[in-house]
Amino acid sequence: MMVRTSRAKRAINDRIGHPINRNMNHRMNGSVRRSVLVTLVVIVVLIALAFAYASPYIALDRLKRAADARDAATVNQYVDFPAFRESLKEQLGALLRRRIGAESHGNPLAALGAMIGVALIGPLVDAYATPDGVAALLNGIPPRGEPGERPPAPPDASASSSNGGNPAAAPPAPPAPPAASAENSSKPPQPPQTSAGYRSLNEFVVTYQHGVGDTRYAAIFHREGLFTWKLAAVDLGQDLGHDPGK
Repeated sequence: MMVRTSRAKRAINDRIGHPINRNMNHRMNGSVRRSVLVTLVVIVVLIALAFAYASPYIALDRLKRAADARDAATVNQYVDFPAFRESLKEQLGALLRRRIGAESHGNPLAALGAMIGVALIGPLVDAYATPDGVAALLNGIPPRGEPGERPPAPPDASASSSNGGNPAAAPPAPPAPPAASAENSSKPPQPPQTSAGYRSLNEFVVTYQHGVGDTRYAAIFHREGLFTWKLAAVDLGQDLGHDPGK
């Protein structure tokens, strides 16, 4: 009888315990799944925020590579040309007005100079609102407002045009100069000092300066959407009250 009673008690306990165990296991599995889901959501959000922060730097790098390669299709993806042209027109006009104002003191031909300056703006805008102009701007060569000024052509195009379009017709390289004359020869211009950073949530500024006494200028990117940035403006030095690199 004792054996039968103990067996009956174990059977009753098993029947009572199984639903409790199943409920505990279900709750634990649900808690683990929720924890995994929350962790994944946090990871995705952090990755998205990191990519959003880095997106203008990525756009700058891709635009510079495309402009240096004169890849017009890719340049068009990263430049808002209508806004860029308007900015160039405004900045070049201000640049020429300052120059004419500085030279007009006691000069009876100042009005003629102003008319010539206005006539120069259109061709300068047309020359720099191009892949060549974007490449020059991102390599430390801004427009100076000089008559007939154009951005430098790509190196391969310059070499090809100097050889009549036939690279095979290039003359042999001259012999190397003596060491003394090589030391005295002028060095190529150094790349500009560059700083980049956010000016606001939707504006990213890249500032260029060749030296301490040289005028700074800036290329300005505007956000379009969450991750897309486009070159939309230029500042040729008269309105750089904030250094985005600091």
